[in-house]
Amino acid sequence: HALQVLLIFAKEDNQSDGFWWACDRAGYRCNIARTPESALECFLDKHQEIIVIDHRNSRYFDAEDICRSIRATKPSEHTVILAVVPRTSADQEETSVLPLLNAGFDRQFMENSSITACYNELVQIEHGEVRSQFKLRACNAVFTALDHCQEAIEITSEDHVIQYVNPAFERMMGYHKGELIGKELTELPKSDKNCADLLDTINTFIKKGKEWQGVYYARRKSGDSIQQHVKITPVIGQGGKIRHFVSLKRLHCTNENNKQVSYFFHVIIFITFKSHSFKCKNRRKDSTDVKSITSQSSDAPSLQTRRYSSMARIHSMTIEAPITKVINIINAAQENSPITVAEALDRVLEILRTTELYSPQLGTKDEDPHTSDLVGGLMTDGLRRLSGNEYVFSKNMNLSHSHLSVPNTINDVPPCITQLLDNEESWDFNIFELEAVTNKRPLVYLGLKVFARFGVSEFLNCSEATLRAWLQVIEANYHSSNSYHNSTHAADVLHATAFFLGNERVKGSLDHLDEVAALIAATIHDVDHPGRTNSFLCNAGSELAVLYNDTAVLESHHTALAFQLTTKESKCNIFKNIDRNHYRTLRQAIIDMVLATEMTKHFEHVNKFVNSINKPMASEETSLHSEGSDCECTANMKNFPDNQTLIKRMMIKCADVANPCRPLELCIEWAGRISEEYFAQTDEEKRQGLPVVMPVFDRNTCSIPKSQISFIDYFITDMFDAWDAFAHLPVLMQHLANNYKHWKTLDELKCKSLRLPSEN
Repeated sequence: HALQVLLIFAKEDNQSDGFWWACDRAGYRCNIARTPESALECFLDKHQEIIVIDHRNSRYFDAEDICRSIRATKPSEHTVILAVVPRTSADQEETSVLPLLNAGFDRQFMENSSITACYNELVQIEHGEVRSQFKLRACNAVFTALDHCQEAIEITSEDHVIQYVNPAFERMMGYHKGELIGKELTELPKSDKNCADLLDTINTFIKKGKEWQGVYYARRKSGDSIQQHVKITPVIGQGGKIRHFVSLKRLHCTNENNKQVSYFFHVIIFITFKSHSFKCKNRRKDSTDVKSITSQSSDAPSLQTRRYSSMARIHSMTIEAPITKVINIINAAQENSPITVAEALDRVLEILRTTELYSPQLGTKDEDPHTSDLVGGLMTDGLRRLSGNEYVFSKNMNLSHSHLSVPNTINDVPPCITQLLDNEESWDFNIFELEAVTNKRPLVYLGLKVFARFGVSEFLNCSEATLRAWLQVIEANYHSSNSYHNSTHAADVLHATAFFLGNERVKGSLDHLDEVAALIAATIHDVDHPGRTNSFLCNAGSELAVLYNDTAVLESHHTALAFQLTTKESKCNIFKNIDRNHYRTLRQAIIDMVLATEMTKHFEHVNKFVNSINKPMASEETSLHSEGSDCECTANMKNFPDNQTLIKRMMIKCADVANPCRPLELCIEWAGRISEEYFAQTDEEKRQGLPVVMPVFDRNTCSIPKSQISFIDYFITDMFDAWDAFAHLPVLMQHLANNYKHWKTLDELKCKSLRLPSEN
């Protein structure tokens, strides 16, 4: 959640600009209001965390009146309001801040239009008051949750003085909270059914800071003894001392009536986890899972069948969202469940609350070492083991190559390149031929053609010369020494993105700004890639890994460097002529798409696309077909920016790893290139004494067919089924089926190379 800031300035000046660009630097979302009415309306709509009000001149509006009107609203209790006051001269006495505080302001800021000064002020507010407000807001939410919780909850101080009980506790024990709060536990009547030393045992545990749970008899206000399952957790506070004890209590039921409930929820949990773990199994075995439901009848299904095959697989995916619904059901089940079931469900909840719900859990490495290594290399940030050997790669900041003269206009492109580019709208376009005739500079030439086709220069209001200079700068910062992550890969991803943007379903779902953002994101998405994975950089303690805190290291670098290169010089700044609102929106869209290519959230992106795009669309198609009308499923897509974001993410993800869906010869070439890059990484890890994150990619022992099969099974099939169900891409799906068959044949023949011996 990006912090939101509201600037209330009657007129735009250096001060308002200073705060605007400070917000941009800090990554905050910023709105500007000119009048008191629009300010209040904007705040009630957005609920910004920080409001900056111009208090320097009362000619246009009364800043204190605006502050009071905002403070009169409920959402403002969690908002920090800053007054910009005029700078005082040296001989003037500084005015009191009390009138501002009385009006509802939290702070004052002495007029200073420096972006750095504004940035420092906003960042200090975020790290101080705003974070404190977040904690207070969270506390309110926690107490609301406790009040509605079905479990009886009691919170006591370290001296066992009752400080809080929830309504469920009141109902269970028969007391009103006013009768309990402030009393010591020793003042309440005890049941005589407990073992004599049980209280001593409990105290021994919790005084050592350990959690205790077990069965305990408690006495209700009426005098009845009830058997409870109790869990007491010590809460460690300041200084490492125990500050509170939290007790969770449930009735301990042993009667037969709970067996049916218990069985029912065992069935729910069994189904949930079978559906969650099916992806862990062999992806091509004859079981009725997502991949085989509609593909068992024929080894070579028709293209139309393949289309419905993808749609059927989408319908059969059992991905739950939001997960909180499941958690709530389980919590309700625990209320009257026997202790064994309740404890089992506690374990279930622990698993469901992890952050890796979207990532299938793999079995042992012996089951599929290729998949395990791919996941380890692509979906983690390494083992975090720092080494004295820091991996530093040089940034290629050259702005031109010497091999081939750059055309002055698109019309100046050499005939051999023009002839090749005539076919660039075809999915089977051969990017390697373009690489050869352009002396490894395909990105500039393909970029000029594609960007012209989509009217990028017109949208950005920049000249063709500026666009050409920008493409040169970006391509110059790809490493031609990389076997895979070079400008040819960037051109290939740009080509795939343009192909997808030409698809009717995609085109009908996105705006022109989305198209421009997607093409730019594809162009820059791997700029300055060192030919090593994020895991490698983290393990090596590289400068980039340290800079980006081991999180989305390369993807963050690609976007940051691309914007730095773009804005460094006017001659290649393609954004210089668009207004800042457009720039801000475009920039956010580009960043979001490039970050989506990072693989740690692969399954999250795919599953969100399935749940938010595929399934609703499939339901709509079904109902429309039953009514005999044509499907207009994308008609309202533009009204849902979140859905547009999911489509853009899915599009660039598919474009980035579309190699297995290319014609066989291209697929084989890409497989050889990526394998060589991984081999080189393994060689370097061994030389430097770093952890080897993908051991199967040893050039002496690796089976490339096995690695391709694992990659397709684990990452590609589900994603392209979902994308095909949305966009209908029969050519791609046919190539994928053919290529998979090629790799399976090689694997069955124990061939570790790219082709059969007879084909070499």
